[in-house]
Amino acid sequence: MRLTWLGHACFSLAGSRTILIDPFIPEDSLPTKPDIVAVTHAHADHLGITARLKTKTVAINEVAKYLKAKGVPAEPMNIGGSITVDGVRFTMTPALHSSWLEDEGMGFYGGVAAGFVIAMDGISVYHAGDTALFSDMQLIRDLYRPDVALLPVGGCFTMGPEEAMIAARYIGAPLVIPMHYDTFPAIRQNVEDFKQAIERTTSIRVAVLSPGESIEVGPEGSGECDGSERDGS
Repeated sequence: MRLTWLGHACFSLAGSRTILIDPFIPEDSLPTKPDIVAVTHAHADHLGITARLKTKTVAINEVAKYLKAKGVPAEPMNIGGSITVDGVRFTMTPALHSSWLEDEGMGFYGGVAAGFVIAMDGISVYHAGDTALFSDMQLIRDLYRPDVALLPVGGCFTMGPEEAMIAARYIGAPLVIPMHYDTFPAIRQNVEDFKQAIERTTSIRVAVLSPGESIEVGPEGSGECDGSERDGS
């Protein structure tokens, strides 16, 4: 699987299908058109350009209904549920965060925030969404054994590096990729310190990607960064 960080909480997972998660990016920066979009919650910096893509989308029930009203072929689900879409397995996990649809006047309730475990081509990727640390992350390890964990580290709106270090241990994925940092001044972080602290004290590997950079991921989190940018070079 080719995993590309497109900035903030947006990732592309490319294998037998191309999955785009939380597309808070300019539309012209898409490396390729996704087969499926997955949205963790309703905030604008995660819902992003989903409504304009008009692509099959997996989201919590309230967000899916909102997207369907905009002509998006959305697949609704909820916390604890699993669905298979075009051969890709999506399991919706809890996240401790708020969720609000912000683009309609004062906005309205967007269901609860969530994360996903996405299984494709024998590889399992956990995207935590926006979340605080919670001890039931250990159940994600026990139930789903993710090969890769995508964890927010920015602080302020999500857990910060200290909490994410504990989350990484709870989840037990052999590869961790930090996300949701440096986009805005309130979430500036030194992720190299986070990487060094985890790798010094555990067997977990941390891959710090630049926006547009890709990594090839195999079972048990193995992979190498290839430095590719958004234009696919």
